Parts: sequence; C-alpha cells; structure tokens
Amino acid sequence: MPGPGDVLELIRDRGPLTRGDVLDLTGLSRMTVSTRIDALLDHHLIVERGAARVTAGRPSRGLAFNTSHATVITATVDTTHTTVALTDLAGNISAEERVDVAVVDGPDRTLNAIIDSARRLRDRTAGIETAVAGVAISVPGPVDPDTGRPSQPPIMPGWDAYPISEHLHDGLGVPVLVANDADAAALGEQRRAHPRSRALCFIKVSSGIGTGIVLGGQVYEGTDGGAGDIGHVKIAGHDDLLCQCGAHGCLAAVASGRAIAHALTDLGKPAASGSDVGLLLARGDQDAARLTQAAGRVIGEVLATVVSLLNPSELVLGGVLASAPLLAGVRETLYPRSLPRATRHLTVSLSTLGEHAAAVGLAALLVEREYSAAAVNAALSR
Repeated sequence: MPGPGDVLELIRDRGPLTRGDVLDLTGLSRMTVSTRIDALLDHHLIVERGAARVTAGRPSRGLAFNTSHATVITATVDTTHTTVALTDLAGNISAEERVDVAVVDGPDRTLNAIIDSARRLRDRTAGIETAVAGVAISVPGPVDPDTGRPSQPPIMPGWDAYPISEHLHDGLGVPVLVANDADAAALGEQRRAHPRSRALCFIKVSSGIGTGIVLGGQVYEGTDGGAGDIGHVKIAGHDDLLCQCGAHGCLAAVASGRAIAHALTDLGKPAASGSDVGLLLARGDQDAARLTQAAGRVIGEVLATVVSLLNPSELVLGGVLASAPLLAGVRETLYPRSLPRATRHLTVSLSTLGEHAAAVGLAALLVEREYSAAAVNAALSR
C-alpha cells in the first residue's frame, strides 16, 4: 500500500493539492489519506496553505512540499573556479561563494576548498536552524551513473574514477550527489523556465562544450554518463587543431571558449580561458563577438544532428559564451541544416537562469533522491 512517501511524491509533482485531491488521485480510504498527511505534517515535510478553493461552502487548504525543510549545499565546478551555494529544496539560493580553484589543480585541492567554503557558508547562516539534506556537486565531465565518479573526463586531469562522494561525505558528513554540469543546468532550466517541456537540450559553451538532455522531465545520462558530450565530435577540415582530450579536430578545439581565447591572443588581445572571452563579450569587444558568432555557426552544424535525432522543443544556450553573437551563429547554420519538420516547434534561446542553472538543477536532483517515496517511507518507518 502507498505510504506517506508516495503521498509526498504526489504533492511534490502536482502540488499544491487538497486532501480531496489526494483522495481522488490515490484511491486510498479517507482515513488512510488522513494518516499519511498527518505523518507528513508532523515531520514538517509538507505545509498547509490558505484556502485553495471553496467546496460546498467550506475552504479547502492546499498541501505543498515544505521547501524550507532542509538546506542543500551545491557546488558547481568549472574549469577556472567553483561556486558553492546554500539553497532551499526548490533551489532558491540563500548564500553563495566563489572559490578560485581550477579543475586542473586536481580533486583533492578542489574538494577540500569546497568543504571549507561550505563550512564558512553554514557558519555565516548559523542562526537558521535547518538540517542539511546533502551536498550536490556538478563537474565539467561525464559522470558514471552507477558509481557517481567521473568517467574519463577529457578536461579534468587526475579526476578519472575519483571518489568524489566519499571525499565530500568524509568532510561534511551528509549524503552526496555527483552530476555532470550540463545535465544539472539542463534540469534547472527545464524545472524553472520550461516546466512543460517534454524534450530540452542545454548547450554549455565555456572553456569546453557539452550538452545536457532532459526527456520527460528526467535527465538522460546515456549508458555510462556520456550522453551529450558533443564537444568531442570531430569537425572536418580541422585536423590540425589539438583538443584537450588529446585528439585532433574536436568541436571543442574549434569552437569552445578556450579556442576563441587562443584566437584572441593571436590578435593581440590576451585571453586565457572562456571566462576571459565572456568578459570581452560583456564589454562589447568586436573581435570577441565576431569569433563567437563564427564559433556558433560551427556549433550549429553539430546541433542540427542533435535536433534531428531528439526533436526537442527547447534548445537553451548557456555557459560563459552565452550571448547574442553565439545565438545568432547557431541559428545561422542550425535551421538551414535541419528539416523544417524537426524545427517547426523548436525554440532556440539563451539561458534564463545563467550561472545559477546548475545549482537549481543540483537541488532538484538531490531532492528527487533524498525525498523519493522509498526514502521517505524508509525514514518515517524508523
């Protein structure tokens, strides 16, 4: 028989709901529904809100997931820095801190810096008596869904198969979830900006290039976490360009922020990474805009295949290079190279959440695991 966790999952997915709604949707007896809801209220997992609607002259109170029940620590690892944040269970950020540690510094230094930052943030908000539901971290490389460890990440030397969860758990003592950065950002965009989307692709263009795919509201990771790794698709005519993965002619070697940074440096405008390119774009630098638009055209060629294969309704461009020139370049080649059938319901746009997309998605992923029906039923039965 469905337990309180099943009722919570229903409220999380469809709420706010009235007791009558829960009764109708579950088919459980009135007494069972009342018992389940009372258990969730007693453990502060749901809250009652004012009159949702009036039935037979009586107001019906809405039941909603208590997103203040606990705090989530999120850590979004990028190539040049990491952002650590505290969020509620809906992904709303209450505090955050940038840690200037590069992914090439290796897992030990990066993860220890995250632990120190998380402790500082918790100390800063010590007056807020809220339990920590867990830590959710995103990394710029494939993550094996079975082990939660990086799986041969091309731009993360020393991280392959590293026990990230164990390291963070030892330092912070809470459950840990590890995800790919584009996957997390894709889910954040879907949940917050496109909740009705059945198929969404998030393209992160920073120092590297990756794609997060959300199908039916769930992240699609592939067989071993490698889904969406378009940055290493080979581009004809560019065999002379060496990628960070060690191969030649990859999309990332041609059109990533790192590639544009090299081109700008050759023009006498020193740039070391995608972040530097992003700063130049924000300042209106014409060379950065021209090179970014050209990169967008190359990316659009690859995305034409992605769109024809997945038929998404939203293609969202994010990362430090997300800009009007990138958007224009992608559109220039994507539409002519795709069948009208594949693009007639497609929207190509810039990220709504910007740099916070991954944090929102990480919180959602952690909630889905730690507040699943099975997890809550097990917790309340103890």
